[in-house]
Amino acid sequence: MRLERYGHGGDLWTATEAYGRPVEEWLDYSSNMNPWGPPDVVGHLVKEHWRDIARYPDPAVRRLRSKLSEAYRIPAESILVGNGAAELIDLAVRVLQPEETVLARPSFSEYEEAAHKAGRRVRSVFLSRDQRFELTDVKDLVGHGGTVFLGHPNNPTGRLIPIPVLDELRESGTRMILDEAFMDFLPDESEFSYIRRASESMHIQVIRSMTKFYAIPGIRLGFMVAHPDLIRRLQEVQTQWSVNFLAQLIGEAVLDEHAYADRTRAWLTEERSWLVSELGKIGLTVFPSDVNFLLVALPEELRDWNVRRLQQAMAERGIMIRDASLFEGLDPSYFRLAIRLRQDNERLLKALKECLS
Repeated sequence: MRLERYGHGGDLWTATEAYGRPVEEWLDYSSNMNPWGPPDVVGHLVKEHWRDIARYPDPAVRRLRSKLSEAYRIPAESILVGNGAAELIDLAVRVLQPEETVLARPSFSEYEEAAHKAGRRVRSVFLSRDQRFELTDVKDLVGHGGTVFLGHPNNPTGRLIPIPVLDELRESGTRMILDEAFMDFLPDESEFSYIRRASESMHIQVIRSMTKFYAIPGIRLGFMVAHPDLIRRLQEVQTQWSVNFLAQLIGEAVLDEHAYADRTRAWLTEERSWLVSELGKIGLTVFPSDVNFLLVALPEELRDWNVRRLQQAMAERGIMIRDASLFEGLDPSYFRLAIRLRQDNERLLKALKECLS
């Protein structure tokens, strides 16, 4: 059974159905969450405020937008909070109605799904393995009245787009939507984020997720930054009360968790380097990543032993990995791994060695 039945990693319920292992016993490398778990303040807030769900949430999400405005030094009028990045991706396509949606593949599947749901045409530009799937040239992305969707950093490759490349795309007048869902994992994110440019441009939108970095995927929370006029258009179409009370409260609180953020970034820099080295020692090709997950390829001598077989063998050992061949532009030799804590990573490596020996 394919574990990505619904198109994404982290589907512990499908894995449990397929293999009979309880949800809490899986070691999940298929979804890219912060392995430190939610900040402690999240648990305290849920305990203290659970009775407050008896009232409607603020439909304008005023307090969280104000906190985001302060944190990123942009006008609150340039911020739209949503029920996770997925809602905002879908909303952007429905409102903009681009003649075509342009994707640099491999890329996150939600971009294409949103375009198809809105009846929009999709045009693909494929990144090269020889260039380690890095976007270096924009000439194939511009023109045709399209809107370009780009992961920055990209999923599943984990690579940032160089700022000169984004600047060239912006100067061409092309409308672009940047998905910065994993930007928080960078120690120097302000050097790479396009948030401030988006806040004053009618041609740029930036989507951020609060799910990944703060490990709160069950809450569903993200935000978009764009010109205030465009934000107003999006607000007119967005479903009322799409951001629940607890999500708003938790979003406000985690923005103050600076020690948690610093610890995560310091840990990731060290652990990523170690895990890349260890994966290389067992013969796997690991592509450079700037964030908390790795794109990995089986070596040539194991190409007949494709990732579907590897995924099944790992699942039998209680470990979920992401079949990256489901990302258009990648073949069945590719898989994606989250970066977890050392004890988990040692278990991962042991299982991979057993499967590939």
